[in-house]
Amino acid sequence: MEHVRAFPLPPVTLVLGGARSGKSTHAEKLASGSLNGGEPQPAVYVATAQAGDVEMATRIAAHRTRRGSNWSTIEEPLKLDEALASAAAHGWPVLVDCLTLWLSNVMLGGGDVDEATDDLVRALEGLGVPVVFVSNEVGLGVVPDTPLGRAFRDAQGRLNMRMAERADRVILMTAGLALTLKDRPAPIRP
Repeated sequence: MEHVRAFPLPPVTLVLGGARSGKSTHAEKLASGSLNGGEPQPAVYVATAQAGDVEMATRIAAHRTRRGSNWSTIEEPLKLDEALASAAAHGWPVLVDCLTLWLSNVMLGGGDVDEATDDLVRALEGLGVPVVFVSNEVGLGVVPDTPLGRAFRDAQGRLNMRMAERADRVILMTAGLALTLKDRPAPIRP
């Protein structure tokens, strides 16, 4: 747990933003302790994306390359509660990228979104390592023209509110700039 002491983060951080807002890069720097120019430290990346096509495979490869070798990766598109327990066993900060893809996976898989969210929030209790979540802010754009699109947008808004309520720190990314919306002080570690 040396890294956790050296780079204190609050127990739960939520980084929100629109597409290409810089949220993943900012979250990676937070989790690895390199936000203010420090040397990146080990961290665990929980990936929820699935490479269903060439474009998504290219995005996943770009994220892997950017992170570098000090990251361990766990790929889990649905069972985030279980993935968090596994990631925490490393003793390093955890980054979950992203809740939006996870929500899409749950909805398209016919899962119960409220139950899955409850499981995720419960998994954060006593985790023992800081976790940083990335999620898209989808409520600022055009209203989707399909019932599924509107249901997803509404579910994403509810998920973001639930995670923001639980989070100790909430950051909104816009054009690569971070705006802290909520910040409880990090706990003092021995």
